[in-house]
Amino acid sequence: MPPRKRPTSVSSAETSRLAEPVLHLPGFVNYLRAECGLSENTVIAYNRDLTQFNEWFRTHGPARLQQVELPLFSKYLGYLHDRQYAATSIARHLVSIKMFFRYLVLEGVLPESVVELVNSPKLWEHLPKVLSPDNVDRLLSAPAREDRYPLRDRALLSLLYATGCRASELCTITLRDIYLAEGYCRCLGKGNKERIVSLNPVARAAVEAYLEHERPLLTRASEQIAPLLVSRGGRALSRITVWKLVKRYAGRIGASRTISPHTLRHSFATHMLAGGAEIRALQELLGHASIRTTQIYTHVEHSRLKSIHEKCHPRG
Repeated sequence: MPPRKRPTSVSSAETSRLAEPVLHLPGFVNYLRAECGLSENTVIAYNRDLTQFNEWFRTHGPARLQQVELPLFSKYLGYLHDRQYAATSIARHLVSIKMFFRYLVLEGVLPESVVELVNSPKLWEHLPKVLSPDNVDRLLSAPAREDRYPLRDRALLSLLYATGCRASELCTITLRDIYLAEGYCRCLGKGNKERIVSLNPVARAAVEAYLEHERPLLTRASEQIAPLLVSRGGRALSRITVWKLVKRYAGRIGASRTISPHTLRHSFATHMLAGGAEIRALQELLGHASIRTTQIYTHVEHSRLKSIHEKCHPRG
């Protein structure tokens, strides 16, 4: 009988290579939840991005995190680019990695974070997809009697455009967050940050009709903490349901297949700036942590810029 082969030993460096950075990932996730107060969706996205980075790091990274140097991150961003990731996705991956390495510095694992020196890729070369005001009006009027819950769906669409809320934020609005008489509602955004968003007359009328005629048929729950927009079973609508409803009504008016709930957020922001809104005010309305994110929308139509130039320039 041939002798059994002894198991191949694994060096401490190789063990470290297999363990890092995933070794610190559970603690980082707890840090995001407990100390940063990020939403669960954001935590899940960071965890997913870093799990992918760890898989790549096991092959291309050094034996220890302390040996990481700047070119490694440029190489990883190039890897994502070669896999045809969008610039926005690459930027999000970089943010996840930067947050993780800041955490490692806080925990004393690393003396400094070299990834801070890496610049984000250019996010936008043109404006996000937006609807014209006429197409927005058509979309808001798309729910009809033949639909199962036309009043709820009209309220949903009207709220997305009136407030600029994200789909996930819309799903968390409760009855106590709506102040129809005053014309505003409270919204819980990323990082559990609360903000006040205005309701235009169209949105107020749509919500009033839904609350009076349709919501009582969907649920008996009328306590203040109950969700505003509910399904047939009386539960809060999910992001996926909101996404599907927007897609359905966008298709009904012949709009592009790329239309999504975020398109109404982009349209809200673009139309607000075109109407003369200040960039700082728009930042507050959208719940952006950085003014740089809001500046995406400053590329308003050429005709408006031209008219301002002609009006204000002494030789216009």
